[in-house]
Amino acid sequence: MCEVRMDTLFAPDYDAQWGVINPTHRRMVERLLSLCPPDAVILDAACGTGKYWQIILNAGRSLRGIDQSAGMLAHSRDKYPDVPVRKLGMQELDDIALYDAIICVDAMENVFPEDWPRVLRNFYRALKPGGYLYLTVELADQREIDASYAASLELGYLVVGGEWAHDGGYHYYPALEQVRAWFTGAGFDVLTDGEGDGYAHYICWRTNGL
Repeated sequence: MCEVRMDTLFAPDYDAQWGVINPTHRRMVERLLSLCPPDAVILDAACGTGKYWQIILNAGRSLRGIDQSAGMLAHSRDKYPDVPVRKLGMQELDDIALYDAIICVDAMENVFPEDWPRVLRNFYRALKPGGYLYLTVELADQREIDASYAASLELGYLVVGGEWAHDGGYHYYPALEQVRAWFTGAGFDVLTDGEGDGYAHYICWRTNGL
């Protein structure tokens, strides 16, 4: 469902509608780049149309991209034909120790709660030892989340707290304590975190413990 919505509803005019990079997102991407070596290879997971790529390429780093939306990837290829991309969901990522850093920006809200640990383990495995992850978590008013949860239950949906599913779309808003627990369980240490422009932002370090 999410893939179809991205292909049909969002991909055609994504850059025109949502192409502006918010200040907090820009600052965190630049912070991540400051931690990476000059020859770093960075994976943009759920890359969309390549919204953040110019910042990364201007810093001299190499890029790869994955996304489950063919429509989004078509736009990224038009803009950056030299950046390799694959049509692949984050749940299917099986690379091993290939990347110095991974960014996953404005995407995890589309991931089911049961898939969060799997996605984070995939990121851990795909990073080189000592690599970095920049990930955002969308924030929403708790009253609206609770109202959506109640509406979803009334419709007979099998949802858990934080899932937004009653209006034909889907988002998941996990508690931030749960997000930190998932990071720890996947082998990440949080180096930098904060909130801004509607998201919680995390830069994590891949420890060597798993």
